[in-house]
Amino acid sequence: MDSIVIQIASSYHVEYAHDISYLIEESAKKRGTGIAKRSPSYIIQKINERKAIIAVTRQGELVGFCYIESWGNTKYVANSGLVIHHKFRNQGVAKKIKKLAFHHSIKMFPEAKLFGLTTSLPVMKINSELGYEPVTFSELTDDDAFWKGCQSCVNYEILQTKNRSNCLCTGMLYNPAVNKEKKKYFWNKSKWLSRWATIKNKMGDNKLSI
Repeated sequence: MDSIVIQIASSYHVEYAHDISYLIEESAKKRGTGIAKRSPSYIIQKINERKAIIAVTRQGELVGFCYIESWGNTKYVANSGLVIHHKFRNQGVAKKIKKLAFHHSIKMFPEAKLFGLTTSLPVMKINSELGYEPVTFSELTDDDAFWKGCQSCVNYEILQTKNRSNCLCTGMLYNPAVNKEKKKYFWNKSKWLSRWATIKNKMGDNKLSI
C-alpha cells in the first residue's frame, strides 16, 4: 500500500481516462452485474471538475478510480464507478478510495444526501461503515438524468419492468441531517451517563447499572 497514492484527480491524470473507461467496462463484464459504462470524455470531465478520486502506483500504474455525480440541483450526490484493477484487489484500496470520495463529496456538497446503487457486497459494507443505510428506491433521487445513466447497465431491463422501484442493486443513503442528529443524541447520552456515573461515585456506589 505504501507504493500506492490515492488522491483527488487533477488534470495530470487525464491521460488515464481511456484506461479507466476500459477498466469500468471490463469490471462490469466480469461481474455480470451493474456498472454503467463511462466514456473517456466523461471521465475527463469528472477529472477536470475535481469530482474524481484516483489511485496510482508511484511508478504511474493505474490502480483504481471513483467519481462523484450530483443530481436534483445538488440535493443528491453519488460516488459512482468504483473500480480496482484486479492486480491490486484485497489490499484495502477500494475502502480508502471510497472514504476519500465520501469526505470530498461532503466538503463539496455539505447539505446533499449521498446515495448509491450497488450489487457489490464489499461496497455495501464500506457504505455501512460510513453511515449509509439501505433504503427503497423511492428515497433516492427522482432525477431522470440519473436513471438514464443506468441504460448501459446489464440490469436496466429489470429496472424498467419494475418501474424503477427496484432491480438487482441495493439502494443506500447517507443523510447528513439524520446523521448529525444521531451524533448529537449519542454525544448527549454519553455526557449524561458520564455525569450520572460521577454522581453515583460520589455517593459511594460504584455499581452503576444502566
